[in-house]
Amino acid sequence: MTGFGAFPLANKIIVVTGGGSGINLAFVRQALDLEARVVVADLRLTAEAQDLVDTSPNAVFKKCDVADWKDLQNLVGTAVQEFGDVPDVYVAGAGVFEPLWSSFQGDTETERYSQVDINVNHPIKLTRIAIRELGNKKKKGVVLITGSIAGLRGEYAVALYCATKHAITGFVRSMKNAQSINGVKVVAVAPGKVHTPMWTEDDDKLKQFNYDAGRANTPDEVAAAMVDLIVEERYTGGTILQMTKSGTRVVEDNWVQT
Repeated sequence: MTGFGAFPLANKIIVVTGGGSGINLAFVRQALDLEARVVVADLRLTAEAQDLVDTSPNAVFKKCDVADWKDLQNLVGTAVQEFGDVPDVYVAGAGVFEPLWSSFQGDTETERYSQVDINVNHPIKLTRIAIRELGNKKKKGVVLITGSIAGLRGEYAVALYCATKHAITGFVRSMKNAQSINGVKVVAVAPGKVHTPMWTEDDDKLKQFNYDAGRANTPDEVAAAMVDLIVEERYTGGTILQMTKSGTRVVEDNWVQT
């Protein structure tokens, strides 16, 4: 497939993991305003998200544990049942930020790092599902993954989180040719600090990282950048869009000479 072009959201079917709160809920709201149809996937909904789903005929909630690949696959079935086709857009937004129950420093897990399942395996598998399902229908589509500026740097205190986001950076870069080969544009947004409960409800992280609400993006600002990444032709497969309060920039695809 060649020539991807712009990808307006009107009448598109979108699945959003982590859609019950924060940045992803802001994105759901903006997508609905643009006349998209949305499967909101999460373990539970906030009161705000529940009200949105209850009042919008174009939104449906599907309970989803993103670490369970069957749950991810079932999101496609929900889209078909509710909206008549497989999703056009797959937003892998669910993630965790070095929680005590899954962290390098905490060292409480004995078999696997759940944070890796959530932050890495889930978006990679959702991308695989997207390419398969869209290919079966011979449809173009977009995968948008929530990365982080932590995927462009390192921080000892949140080493595992940084590792997961570096994995996303590498994966999205590697998916560049999916646009020309499979007709699926895979991109990522890489925000810095965002005024969400992930920050505001964790006093230790507020102090540790000198959190300043005045220097943090709002969920709506990040969601608007996510919409642009999906819709605009200038953002091609493999694009990683860094976003901080000082502005946005496309992260250069650096290479190493061998």
